[in-house]
Amino acid sequence: MAAVSHAQESRPLAWIRLLRPKQWVKNGLLYLPFFFTLNLNWDFAHPVAAFSLLGQVTLGFVLYCFLASGAYIINDILDLDRDRVHPDKRRRPLAAGLVPPRAANVLAAGLLTIGLSGAFAMSVPMGVVAVGYVLLTVGYSTALKNLAIVDVFAVAGGYVMRVLAGAVAIDVPVSPWLYLCTILGALLISLVKRRAEVRLMQGDAATHRPTLAVYTPKRMDRMIAVVAPSTLMAYALYTFTAANLPVQMMLTVPFVVYGLFRYLYLTRSGGRGGAPEEVLLTDRPLLLAVVLWLATAVGVLLIFPRP
Repeated sequence: MAAVSHAQESRPLAWIRLLRPKQWVKNGLLYLPFFFTLNLNWDFAHPVAAFSLLGQVTLGFVLYCFLASGAYIINDILDLDRDRVHPDKRRRPLAAGLVPPRAANVLAAGLLTIGLSGAFAMSVPMGVVAVGYVLLTVGYSTALKNLAIVDVFAVAGGYVMRVLAGAVAIDVPVSPWLYLCTILGALLISLVKRRAEVRLMQGDAATHRPTLAVYTPKRMDRMIAVVAPSTLMAYALYTFTAANLPVQMMLTVPFVVYGLFRYLYLTRSGGRGGAPEEVLLTDRPLLLAVVLWLATAVGVLLIFPRP
Protein backbone atom coordinates (compact mmCIF):
# COMPACT_ATOMS: atom_id res chain seq x y z
CA MET A 1 0.00 0.00 0.00
CA ALA A 2 3.02 2.29 0.29
CA ALA A 3 3.00 3.05 -3.44
CA VAL A 4 -0.65 4.07 -3.52
CA SER A 5 -1.98 7.10 -1.67
CA HIS A 6 -5.23 6.76 0.21
CA ALA A 7 -6.87 9.27 -2.08
CA GLN A 8 -5.97 7.13 -5.08
CA GLU A 9 -6.87 3.78 -3.53
CA SER A 10 -9.80 2.10 -5.24
CA ARG A 11 -12.99 1.57 -3.27
CA PRO A 12 -13.00 -2.24 -3.81
CA LEU A 13 -9.46 -2.45 -2.42
CA ALA A 14 -10.48 -0.39 0.60
CA TRP A 15 -13.38 -2.77 1.29
CA ILE A 16 -11.02 -5.73 1.04
CA ARG A 17 -8.60 -4.11 3.48
CA LEU A 18 -11.51 -3.45 5.81
CA LEU A 19 -11.92 -7.23 6.16
CA ARG A 20 -8.27 -7.56 7.26
CA PRO A 21 -7.62 -10.75 5.26
CA LYS A 22 -4.05 -11.00 6.56
CA GLN A 23 -5.53 -11.60 10.02
CA TRP A 24 -7.20 -14.76 8.75
CA VAL A 25 -3.89 -16.57 9.21
CA LYS A 26 -4.77 -16.68 12.92
CA ASN A 27 -7.74 -18.91 12.07
CA GLY A 28 -5.22 -21.56 11.08
CA LEU A 29 -5.30 -22.44 14.79
CA LEU A 30 -8.52 -24.34 14.06
CA TYR A 31 -6.39 -26.95 12.32
CA LEU A 32 -4.23 -27.68 15.39
CA PRO A 33 -6.57 -30.25 17.01
CA PHE A 34 -6.84 -32.12 13.69
CA PHE A 35 -3.10 -31.88 13.18
CA PHE A 36 -2.13 -33.12 16.64
CA THR A 37 -4.54 -36.06 16.41
CA LEU A 38 -3.36 -36.97 12.92
CA ASN A 39 -1.83 -40.22 14.15
CA LEU A 40 -5.19 -41.21 15.62
CA ASN A 41 -7.40 -40.15 12.70
CA TRP A 42 -5.31 -41.04 9.65
CA ASP A 43 -5.49 -44.54 8.21
CA PHE A 44 -3.63 -45.10 4.93
CA ALA A 45 -6.00 -47.94 4.10
CA HIS A 46 -9.09 -45.77 4.66
CA PRO A 47 -8.15 -42.07 4.27
CA VAL A 48 -11.68 -40.90 3.46
CA ALA A 49 -12.59 -40.43 7.13
CA ALA A 50 -9.56 -38.22 7.73
CA PHE A 51 -10.33 -36.11 4.67
CA SER A 52 -13.90 -35.73 5.91
CA LEU A 53 -12.59 -34.36 9.22
CA LEU A 54 -10.25 -32.04 7.34
CA GLY A 55 -13.23 -30.76 5.37
CA GLN A 56 -15.07 -30.01 8.61
CA VAL A 57 -12.13 -28.04 9.96
CA THR A 58 -11.80 -26.14 6.69
CA LEU A 59 -15.46 -25.18 6.84
CA GLY A 60 -14.89 -23.96 10.39
CA PHE A 61 -11.88 -21.97 9.18
CA VAL A 62 -13.98 -20.21 6.54
CA LEU A 63 -16.73 -19.40 9.04
CA TYR A 64 -14.22 -17.95 11.49
CA CYS A 65 -12.88 -15.74 8.71
CA PHE A 66 -16.40 -14.27 8.48
CA LEU A 67 -16.60 -13.91 12.27
CA ALA A 68 -13.13 -12.39 12.62
CA SER A 69 -13.69 -9.85 9.85
CA GLY A 70 -17.04 -8.86 11.33
CA ALA A 71 -15.45 -8.39 14.76
CA TYR A 72 -12.57 -6.34 13.33
CA ILE A 73 -15.00 -4.02 11.56
CA ILE A 74 -16.89 -3.46 14.81
CA ASN A 75 -13.60 -2.68 16.53
CA ASP A 76 -12.65 -0.19 13.80
CA ILE A 77 -16.03 1.54 14.08
CA LEU A 78 -15.74 1.88 17.85
CA ASP A 79 -12.13 3.11 17.64
CA LEU A 80 -12.69 5.43 14.69
CA ASP A 81 -11.72 8.69 16.43
CA ARG A 82 -8.68 7.23 18.18
CA ASP A 83 -7.46 5.48 15.04
CA ARG A 84 -7.44 8.80 13.17
CA VAL A 85 -4.64 10.09 15.42
CA HIS A 86 -2.64 6.85 15.41
CA PRO A 87 0.48 6.82 13.17
CA ASP A 88 -0.43 3.48 11.55
CA LYS A 89 -4.11 2.89 12.26
CA ARG A 90 -5.13 6.16 10.61
CA ARG A 91 -4.50 4.37 7.31
CA ARG A 92 -7.31 1.89 7.96
CA PRO A 93 -10.22 2.30 5.50
CA LEU A 94 -12.68 3.66 8.05
CA ALA A 95 -10.24 6.02 9.73
CA ALA A 96 -9.03 7.24 6.30
CA GLY A 97 -12.61 7.96 5.20
CA LEU A 98 -12.55 5.42 2.38
CA VAL A 99 -15.51 3.42 3.70
CA PRO A 100 -18.65 4.97 5.27
CA PRO A 101 -19.32 3.76 8.85
CA ARG A 102 -22.99 3.00 8.18
CA ALA A 103 -22.15 0.66 5.30
CA ALA A 104 -19.41 -0.94 7.40
CA ASN A 105 -21.98 -1.62 10.13
CA VAL A 106 -24.21 -3.42 7.64
CA LEU A 107 -21.28 -5.49 6.39
CA ALA A 108 -20.23 -6.44 9.93
CA ALA A 109 -23.77 -7.56 10.78
CA GLY A 110 -23.92 -9.66 7.61
CA LEU A 111 -20.56 -11.32 8.24
CA LEU A 112 -21.42 -12.18 11.84
CA THR A 113 -24.83 -13.53 10.82
CA ILE A 114 -23.30 -15.80 8.18
CA GLY A 115 -20.55 -16.99 10.53
CA LEU A 116 -22.86 -17.76 13.45
CA SER A 117 -25.55 -19.37 11.30
CA GLY A 118 -22.98 -21.56 9.61
CA ALA A 119 -21.45 -22.58 12.93
CA PHE A 120 -24.83 -23.65 14.33
CA ALA A 121 -25.53 -25.49 11.07
CA MET A 122 -22.37 -27.52 11.69
CA SER A 123 -23.39 -28.41 15.24
CA VAL A 124 -24.83 -26.83 18.36
CA PRO A 125 -21.49 -27.02 20.26
CA MET A 126 -19.75 -25.35 17.31
CA GLY A 127 -22.35 -22.59 17.38
CA VAL A 128 -21.97 -22.10 21.13
CA VAL A 129 -18.20 -21.74 20.77
CA ALA A 130 -18.71 -19.25 17.92
CA VAL A 131 -21.06 -17.18 20.09
CA GLY A 132 -18.45 -17.23 22.85
CA TYR A 133 -15.79 -16.06 20.40
CA VAL A 134 -17.97 -13.18 19.18
CA LEU A 135 -18.87 -12.13 22.72
CA LEU A 136 -15.22 -12.15 23.70
CA THR A 137 -14.10 -10.11 20.70
CA VAL A 138 -16.92 -7.60 21.05
CA GLY A 139 -16.32 -7.44 24.80
CA TYR A 140 -12.68 -6.69 24.09
CA SER A 141 -13.57 -3.90 21.65
CA THR A 142 -16.05 -2.26 24.04
CA ALA A 143 -14.54 -2.70 27.50
CA LEU A 144 -11.82 -5.27 28.09
CA LYS A 145 -9.13 -3.47 26.11
CA ASN A 146 -9.42 -0.62 28.59
CA LEU A 147 -8.33 -2.86 31.46
CA ALA A 148 -4.58 -3.27 31.78
CA ILE A 149 -3.36 -6.91 31.82
CA VAL A 150 -6.93 -8.10 31.26
CA ASP A 151 -6.69 -6.84 27.68
CA VAL A 152 -3.81 -9.14 26.73
CA PHE A 153 -5.56 -12.11 28.33
CA ALA A 154 -8.68 -11.28 26.32
CA VAL A 155 -6.66 -11.29 23.10
CA ALA A 156 -5.06 -14.60 24.09
CA GLY A 157 -8.52 -15.97 24.83
CA GLY A 158 -9.48 -15.38 21.21
CA TYR A 159 -6.65 -17.68 20.11
CA VAL A 160 -7.73 -20.38 22.54
CA MET A 161 -11.33 -20.12 21.33
CA ARG A 162 -10.10 -20.86 17.81
CA VAL A 163 -8.32 -24.02 18.99
CA LEU A 164 -11.45 -25.06 20.89
CA ALA A 165 -13.53 -24.50 17.74
CA GLY A 166 -11.16 -26.76 15.80
CA ALA A 167 -11.58 -29.50 18.40
CA VAL A 168 -15.37 -29.17 18.45
CA ALA A 169 -15.52 -29.18 14.65
CA ILE A 170 -14.14 -32.73 14.51
CA ASP A 171 -15.34 -33.83 17.97
CA VAL A 172 -11.95 -34.83 19.37
CA PRO A 173 -10.55 -34.39 22.89
CA VAL A 174 -7.50 -32.15 23.04
CA SER A 175 -4.64 -32.33 25.50
CA PRO A 176 -4.69 -29.51 28.07
CA TRP A 177 -1.06 -28.96 27.09
CA LEU A 178 -2.18 -27.71 23.67
CA TYR A 179 -4.46 -25.13 25.24
CA LEU A 180 -1.66 -24.07 27.60
CA CYS A 181 0.80 -23.71 24.70
CA THR A 182 -1.77 -21.69 22.77
CA ILE A 183 -2.57 -19.26 25.55
CA LEU A 184 1.10 -18.74 26.45
CA GLY A 185 2.05 -18.18 22.80
CA ALA A 186 -0.88 -15.80 22.38
CA LEU A 187 0.10 -13.90 25.53
CA LEU A 188 3.62 -13.54 24.18
CA ILE A 189 2.35 -12.16 20.86
CA SER A 190 -0.02 -9.78 22.67
CA LEU A 191 2.71 -8.47 24.96
CA VAL A 192 5.14 -7.94 22.07
CA LYS A 193 2.38 -6.14 20.16
CA ARG A 194 1.63 -3.86 23.10
CA ARG A 195 5.34 -3.07 23.48
CA ALA A 196 5.63 -2.16 19.81
CA GLU A 197 2.55 0.05 20.06
CA VAL A 198 3.93 1.92 23.07
CA ARG A 199 7.25 2.54 21.30
CA LEU A 200 5.48 3.67 18.13
CA MET A 201 3.29 6.16 19.97
CA GLN A 202 6.20 7.29 22.16
CA GLY A 203 4.88 9.78 24.71
CA ASP A 204 1.37 9.88 23.20
CA ALA A 205 0.46 6.22 23.86
CA ALA A 206 -1.89 7.03 26.74
CA THR A 207 -3.87 9.46 24.60
CA HIS A 208 -4.67 6.67 22.15
CA ARG A 209 -5.60 4.19 24.87
CA PRO A 210 -5.31 4.89 28.64
CA THR A 211 -4.08 1.40 29.46
CA LEU A 212 -0.97 1.94 27.31
CA ALA A 213 0.29 4.23 30.07
CA VAL A 214 0.72 1.10 32.19
CA TYR A 215 2.76 -0.69 29.51
CA THR A 216 6.21 0.86 29.68
CA PRO A 217 8.89 -0.88 27.56
CA LYS A 218 10.79 -1.99 30.67
CA ARG A 219 7.66 -3.44 32.22
CA MET A 220 6.76 -5.23 29.00
CA ASP A 221 10.26 -6.68 28.75
CA ARG A 222 9.84 -8.22 32.19
CA MET A 223 6.53 -9.80 31.25
CA ILE A 224 7.94 -11.11 27.97
CA ALA A 225 10.91 -12.55 29.87
CA VAL A 226 8.44 -14.62 31.91
CA VAL A 227 6.09 -15.72 29.14
CA ALA A 228 8.67 -16.59 26.44
CA PRO A 229 10.51 -19.35 28.37
CA SER A 230 7.18 -20.57 29.77
CA THR A 231 5.93 -21.04 26.21
CA LEU A 232 9.00 -23.07 25.25
CA MET A 233 8.79 -25.21 28.37
CA ALA A 234 5.07 -25.86 27.87
CA TYR A 235 5.59 -26.98 24.27
CA ALA A 236 8.54 -29.21 25.20
CA LEU A 237 6.51 -30.86 27.97
CA TYR A 238 3.60 -31.28 25.56
CA THR A 239 5.75 -33.22 23.10
CA PHE A 240 7.08 -35.45 25.88
CA THR A 241 3.97 -36.07 27.95
CA ALA A 242 0.81 -35.83 25.78
CA ALA A 243 -0.91 -39.20 25.78
CA ASN A 244 -1.74 -39.18 22.06
CA LEU A 245 1.69 -38.07 20.77
CA PRO A 246 4.71 -40.28 20.04
CA VAL A 247 7.77 -39.22 22.00
CA GLN A 248 9.55 -38.49 18.70
CA MET A 249 7.58 -35.24 18.56
CA MET A 250 10.46 -33.83 20.60
CA LEU A 251 12.24 -33.52 17.24
CA THR A 252 10.06 -30.49 16.51
CA VAL A 253 11.24 -28.55 19.57
CA PRO A 254 14.33 -27.00 17.87
CA PHE A 255 12.13 -25.43 15.19
CA VAL A 256 9.91 -23.89 17.86
CA VAL A 257 12.95 -22.55 19.71
CA TYR A 258 14.36 -21.01 16.54
CA GLY A 259 10.99 -19.58 15.51
CA LEU A 260 10.49 -17.95 18.89
CA PHE A 261 14.00 -16.49 18.95
CA ARG A 262 13.62 -15.25 15.38
CA TYR A 263 10.29 -13.60 16.19
CA LEU A 264 11.69 -11.84 19.27
CA TYR A 265 14.73 -10.70 17.28
CA LEU A 266 12.61 -9.25 14.48
CA THR A 267 10.21 -7.48 16.80
CA ARG A 268 13.03 -5.98 18.82
CA SER A 269 15.42 -4.96 16.01
CA GLY A 270 12.94 -4.20 13.24
CA GLY A 271 10.04 -2.76 15.22
CA ARG A 272 7.56 -5.12 13.53
CA GLY A 273 5.84 -6.46 16.64
CA GLY A 274 2.68 -4.47 16.04
CA ALA A 275 1.62 -6.82 13.23
CA PRO A 276 2.59 -10.44 14.01
CA GLU A 277 0.86 -11.73 10.89
CA GLU A 278 3.08 -9.43 8.81
CA VAL A 279 6.17 -10.87 10.48
CA LEU A 280 5.09 -14.43 9.73
CA LEU A 281 4.10 -13.79 6.14
CA THR A 282 7.07 -11.65 5.14
CA ASP A 283 10.09 -13.11 6.95
CA ARG A 284 11.46 -16.06 5.00
CA PRO A 285 13.59 -17.64 7.76
CA LEU A 286 10.62 -17.60 10.14
CA LEU A 287 8.29 -18.97 7.48
CA LEU A 288 10.85 -21.68 6.68
CA ALA A 289 11.01 -22.66 10.34
CA VAL A 290 7.22 -23.06 10.37
CA VAL A 291 7.31 -25.19 7.22
CA LEU A 292 10.09 -27.41 8.62
CA TRP A 293 8.23 -27.76 11.90
CA LEU A 294 5.08 -28.75 10.03
CA ALA A 295 6.89 -31.25 7.81
CA THR A 296 8.72 -32.84 10.73
CA ALA A 297 5.60 -33.09 12.84
CA VAL A 298 3.58 -34.65 10.02
CA GLY A 299 6.34 -37.16 9.40
CA VAL A 300 6.52 -38.11 13.07
CA LEU A 301 2.76 -38.46 13.42
CA LEU A 302 2.36 -40.60 10.30
CA ILE A 303 5.47 -42.77 10.56
CA PHE A 304 5.78 -43.64 14.22
CA PRO A 305 3.22 -45.94 15.85
CA ARG A 306 0.40 -44.66 17.94
CA PRO A 307 1.15 -44.50 21.68
